[in-house]
Amino acid sequence: MFRTALRNVLAHRARLLMTVLAVLLGVAFVSGTLVFTDTVSAAYRKSSAKGFDQVDVAVRPRYQDAEGDRVGRLPELTRKTLDDSARVPGAARAVGVVTGFAALAGKDGELVGDGFRTQGGNYWGAEDPRYPLVEGRAPRGAGEVLIDSATARRTGYEVGDTVRLSVDGPVLTPRITGVFTTDDGNVAAGGSLALFDTATAQRLFGKAGTYDEIAVGAKPGVTQAALKAELDRALPQDAVETVTGRQLADEQAEMISASMSGLRQGLLVFAGIALFVGTFIIANTFTMLVAQRTKELALLRAVGASRRQVTRSVLAEAFMVGTVAAVAGLAAGIGIGAGMRSLLGSLGAVVPDGPLVVGPGTVLAALAVGILVTVVAAWLPGRRAAKIPPVAAMSSVHARATTRSLVLRNTLGALLSAAGVAVVLAATTMDGSDGQAPMGLGAVLLIVGVFVLTPLLSRPLIAAAAPALRLFGVSGGLARRNALRNPRRTAATASALMIGLTLITGMTVMAGSLQRSIDKMASAAIEADYVVSMANGNELSPDVEQRLKRTDGVTATSPLRNAPARVGGGTEYLTGVDGATIGRLTDLAVRDGSFTVGGSRVVVDGDTAKSHGWRAGSRFTVAHEDGARQQLTVAGVYEGNDMIRGIMLDTAALAPHDPDPADMQVLVKTADGASDAAKDRLERALGANPAIRVQDKEDISREIAQMFTLVLNMLYGLLAMAVIVAVLGVVNTLAMSVFERSQEIGMLRAIGLDRGGVKRMVRLESLVISLFGGVLGVGLGVFFGWAAGELLGTRMPTYELVLPWGRMALFLLLAAAVGVLAALWPARRAARLNMLQAIKAE
Repeated sequence: MFRTALRNVLAHRARLLMTVLAVLLGVAFVSGTLVFTDTVSAAYRKSSAKGFDQVDVAVRPRYQDAEGDRVGRLPELTRKTLDDSARVPGAARAVGVVTGFAALAGKDGELVGDGFRTQGGNYWGAEDPRYPLVEGRAPRGAGEVLIDSATARRTGYEVGDTVRLSVDGPVLTPRITGVFTTDDGNVAAGGSLALFDTATAQRLFGKAGTYDEIAVGAKPGVTQAALKAELDRALPQDAVETVTGRQLADEQAEMISASMSGLRQGLLVFAGIALFVGTFIIANTFTMLVAQRTKELALLRAVGASRRQVTRSVLAEAFMVGTVAAVAGLAAGIGIGAGMRSLLGSLGAVVPDGPLVVGPGTVLAALAVGILVTVVAAWLPGRRAAKIPPVAAMSSVHARATTRSLVLRNTLGALLSAAGVAVVLAATTMDGSDGQAPMGLGAVLLIVGVFVLTPLLSRPLIAAAAPALRLFGVSGGLARRNALRNPRRTAATASALMIGLTLITGMTVMAGSLQRSIDKMASAAIEADYVVSMANGNELSPDVEQRLKRTDGVTATSPLRNAPARVGGGTEYLTGVDGATIGRLTDLAVRDGSFTVGGSRVVVDGDTAKSHGWRAGSRFTVAHEDGARQQLTVAGVYEGNDMIRGIMLDTAALAPHDPDPADMQVLVKTADGASDAAKDRLERALGANPAIRVQDKEDISREIAQMFTLVLNMLYGLLAMAVIVAVLGVVNTLAMSVFERSQEIGMLRAIGLDRGGVKRMVRLESLVISLFGGVLGVGLGVFFGWAAGELLGTRMPTYELVLPWGRMALFLLLAAAVGVLAALWPARRAARLNMLQAIKAE
C-alpha cells in the first residue's frame, strides 16, 4: 500500500503542485516569523548584555507602597548611598547613574532617531568605564555635551559643533566636546544618547543631588554574588535593592522577549489564517483525487485491501506531500526571515548585528505544522473513500451525497451559525474586555457554521447571478451549472477566499469607524485651537506654557498637569488646569452641576464620580504627594473621554503640593483661530524645537489617520498571504475539474462549442465561485465589524459605525479579479484539449 501511495503521488505531481504551494506558503510564513523574531531577539540580547559588562552590581531604589495618606513612591539615591556603596569590601568603584529624555536635533532640524529612544545621561569622567571616548574630552558645565559615535555618523556632527536639544521643552544649544562608543541597546536600535557632566544631568532631569541607579564594579577575584551580599549588608534593604549584572542582562533579555512576543504572536496568527485557508485546498484536492480514483480504490478493496489500508494509503500520500511542502517552506521561511530583517534596515530601523538564528524549535515547528495540516486535511477524504463499498464504487452510485448526509450537514451548519450569532450578539452587550473572549468564540462558531452551510447557500447566491450569465449565452449557462454541479467543492473553494475577505472587511470597518469616533471626540471635547505636547509623550516643562502665554495672538492657555493623590484609600490622578480658562478651551458635556474650577471647587468625569458615589455638591478629601490633606468640593460632573478625564482642579491649588510640576499637554487658543501664521508664531516662541509638537485638530486627526492607515496596510499585506493561498485553491479546483470533465469538454467541442466558448465557460465558472466567496466574506466582515464596534461603543460614547462602501466594492472587484486570474491557466488547458482524445478518456 505504501508503494501504491508513492506511485500515486508521482503520477499526480501536477495536480498536487498547488497543494504543495499552499502548504509551503503557510509553513514559510510560520518559519519566517520564528527565524525573524529569534534573530532580532538574539541580536538585541547580545547587544544589551554588552551594555552590562561594566556593571557587576546595580543599586536601585525599592518602590515603597502607599501607606495611609501617602502616595506610593521611589526613595532617592543620594551621595551618601553612593559613598556607602563605594566603601563596601570588594567594591572597586561606584558610579552614580542619571538618565532621562534628551531630544537631539540633526543638522536639518529634525528629531534624531525615534523620539522614545533619544536618551540623555551623565558622564562620570575618566573613571566611567561605560562610555569610552574615541574623540575629544569630557563635558564641563551646562554648555557642553557628548554624543555617541553612531549618532555622530548619522548626523555628520563633529567635535566643536553646536547642537540643539531639549529635555522637557526649552531648547538648549550646548557644544559637542567629545564622541564616545557604547553598547547601549537603544543606540543599537537607532536611538541617540547625549551625555552631560553629572551636576548638569541632575539639574536637567530634575534629580538634583540624586541618582537613578548606582553601578558598582567588583575588584579582581570578587564575584558578583559576593559583592551583592556585601552591599545588602551595608545598605538599607527597605529603601534599595541590589541586582547583579547577570540578573540585569537576564531582565533585559526577558523584556526584549516580551516585546517581541506580541509581534511574533501577531505574525503567527496570520500564518495560522493562511494555513487554515490552505486546509480547504488540501481537503478539496484529496477529495477530487479520491473521486477520480474511485474505481482504483474499489479494485484494491476487491483484491483484499481493508478500509484502514485504503485510509492509510491516502494519509501516506498526504504525509509525503506535507513533508515536501514543509521542507521547502522551511527553506523559504529562512529566506523570508533574513529578508524581513533587511527590510527593517531599508525602512530606517536599526537592528544590532548578529547571525541568522534558525533554532531547533523553528525546524520542528515547520515540519510539524506542514505535515500535520496536510494529513489532518486529507483524513476525511481518505476515510470517506474507505467507506465506499467496492461494488458501489465500480458502478459510481456513490457519486452523489445522500439526502441524510445533506440534512445532517445543513442542520449542523445552521446550529453552529445560530450559536455563533447568539454569542456575538451577547458579547456586544458586555463591558469592554469582558466581551472579547465571547466575541472571538462567537466569530469562530459563525465562520465554521457558514463554511458548513456554504453548499446550501451556493444555490440561491449563484442562481442570483443567472441573469448576468445569460448574457454570455451557452458558456454562461454551462458555467452556472458547473458551479452548482458539486456544491461541496464550490463551497470549499469559495470558503478559502471568504475567510480572507471577512478579516480584511471587518478590520476596514473597524478602522474607519474608530477614525470617525476619535475625530468626533477631538472636535467635541476640545475648543482650543492647538494642543502642544512632547513628541515622545513625555512631560513638558511649565516654562512652555509661560512662553506660549506671552506669545502674540494667544488669548488663553491651560496646562493639563497630572499629579497622583490618595482618595478614599486608593490612588487617583489629579489633573491640574487653569481654572479661569479651561472652560473656554474645552467643550465637555456636563451631567450634573456646573463646569466650575477654582480654589477647592473641582469637576470630575462621570466614571470617577460613579466609582466614588459623588455628585454635584459632594465633598471629599485628597492626600497629596507631600502628605498634605485638602478638602475639595465637586462643582460638576462632566462626560469624560479617552482624551480628557479625571479630577480637574486649579493649578493654583495643586502647585503648593507638587514640588516638581510637569505638564502632559498645553491647550492654546488664539485670537484668529488656527492658521499657518499662528502655528509658526507658536513654534518660533518655543525655539523651533523638534521635540515639541504644535497640533491643531486637523493635525491630530491626520496623525490618527496615518496610524490607522499604517496598521491597515500592514494587515492587508499579511492577509495577502491568505488571498494568495485562496487563489491557488481556485486554480487547483478548476484545473482538476477540467481534468475530471475532459470527456464532457470534448463532447461540447464536438457539437460546436469553439475554444473561445470553452475558455469563457471556465472563466465564468471561476468568476462565479470567487464572487460567491467575496459576497460571503464582505457580508461576514461587515457583521463582525459592527459587532466589535458595539463592544467598543460601551467604552467610547462617540463611536459611530462607518461602512466603507468604496472599499467594500473594491474588495468585491478583488474577488472578481481573483476569479479571472485563477482561471487563466485552467481555461487555456481546457481549450487546448484534443476533442477526440478527450471523448475517449475515462
